[in-house]
Parts: sequence; C-alpha cells; structure tokens
Amino acid sequence: MTLPNFFIVGAPKCGTTALYAYLAQHPDVFMSDPKEPHYFGSDLDFRYRRRPSDQQYRSYFAGAGDRRRIGEGSVWYLYSECAADEIGQAVPDARIIVMLRDPVEMIPSLHSQFVYNGHEDLALADALAAEQDRAEGRRIPSHANFPRGLLYRRVATYAPQLARYLDRFGRERVHVILYDDFRADTAGAYRDTLAFLGVDPDHQPDFAVVNASKRSRNMVLRRALNDPPEWLRKAARRVAPQRMRRRLYRSAVNLNTEAAARDALTGEAAERLRGEMEGANRELEVLLGRELPAWIPAEGSAQ
Repeated sequence: MTLPNFFIVGAPKCGTTALYAYLAQHPDVFMSDPKEPHYFGSDLDFRYRRRPSDQQYRSYFAGAGDRRRIGEGSVWYLYSECAADEIGQAVPDARIIVMLRDPVEMIPSLHSQFVYNGHEDLALADALAAEQDRAEGRRIPSHANFPRGLLYRRVATYAPQLARYLDRFGRERVHVILYDDFRADTAGAYRDTLAFLGVDPDHQPDFAVVNASKRSRNMVLRRALNDPPEWLRKAARRVAPQRMRRRLYRSAVNLNTEAAARDALTGEAAERLRGEMEGANRELEVLLGRELPAWIPAEGSAQ
C-alpha cells in the first residue's frame, strides 16, 4: 500500500473542500476517502478524532492504481507546528498545496463551521473577545473538538505557518492559492494547480458549489453524533466496518443539516479585525512576493 505524493494542507474554510472535489474528478488524480485523515501533525490535540494507524492510513490510498498523483486534504496540517516535518520525513518529494483567505472572511466562516459542528458556544464577537481566555485554558466549550482551533486570529496568522512548508519543501514544491483568485477564476486556479501537479491541465470538472454555509437543525443531536456513548461505539464497531460507519454518520449529519447564512464581520468590526491582522498580512505579502490590498486596512479606516 502506498502513501500520497501531494497534500492539501489548509487553511480551513479557504476552498480546500471544493478543490479536493474538483481534483477527485481528474482521471490522473486519486484523493483519499476520508478527505481529512489528519495522520500527520502529532501536536494536533483533537478530542473526538482518532489518528489512523499506519495501516489504516495507507488503506485510504489502496484504490489509487497507476494514477500519477495521490493526495489528501487535511486542513489543520498548515496550523500544526510539526506536520510539515513529519510529512517531509515520510514523503520527502511531496508536493504541497496551500489555500489562504482574507482573515476577515475566513474567521467568520470557521466560527460558523464550529457552531454547526457543535464545537463553539459563543457568538462571533464574543468568541473573538474570548481568545486570550481560551489561550489560557478558560471559556473552552466542553464539547470543543479542537480547542486550539478556537484561537481564530492565530489560525489566520498564515505567514509562519506557510514558512514552515517553504523551508521544508522549497518554493518549487509549494503551490499557494488565494481564495480571492480561486473564487474569481475557479477554472484558471484549477488549471494552474493541475500544471503544478504535472497532470493534464485541460481537464474540465463539474465546478459545482461545495460546502455552502449551513447549520445543524438540532444541536443536541449533533453533539450526540460527535460524541456517542462508549457502549454505542463498541456495538457499532462490532457490526459495521469503518467505511459503513462513516457513511451512516454522514447520512445522519446531512439529515440534521439545513442551509443558513453565517455571521459576518462588517463595518467597524471588520475594519478593527483587519487592523489587528495587518502586521501578519504584511508578513504574508513579503513571503508571497505579492501585495494583498483587499486584506489591508483602507487608509484612514478605524483600527
């Protein structure tokens, strides 16, 4: 059994699910199921997600056949402080895809995802205000799967995260996609990604909308699905293989899901966050070698 030779490493809520779906349609590309195995990143302290064993992880790619590119898309690898080195040790010639989004857009989207998953219990403004307390271990929801992910500004401080991958793999093997570009010209961004992976760049997938904003109809049910009682886990393991359990879980989650608009930062709140993130975004501009004018506060705006 083989290992992947490319990784979509994050960031969360930056278009990775859509890119994963589009790449999975390419005849020369094989993408893992599940999308986010999170095998690497031993510092990622998930409460409800179990790291797959080596054999289990390799089994996710058993159907790759002779396809040229084999990939997975674990969105917290970028945030992890050790995933880059761990991937580099296991797959020294791996290709890395990084997707980044304006923090003023990404943070509300990530917050909305955590609310939907049952991992966040504060409104967006309150969650941002609670970050220092949460960094010190306070005000963390008991049902939060990944407490460090609730430090939204840190998640959106991309430059040091990207630097780890550039240092480990070199610029020629790290492909950065800005969500602004991906949204404005999805076909062009997809074509550039295929060229980076060395597969036919003329393939045309179905560019359907993927991972639209949503919410859970019943949060009690959602939290029960996230963390079922141990007796139920054991019974399920006895009667159903992992793939079937995963399909049943997804079906239950989908039945408990409805479309919904997410909280957004606008006006003074958006400009305040933009000002707070300016230093980090300026560092990212230097690292990328391009300006990010839409991410930087307008001259004279509130900060």
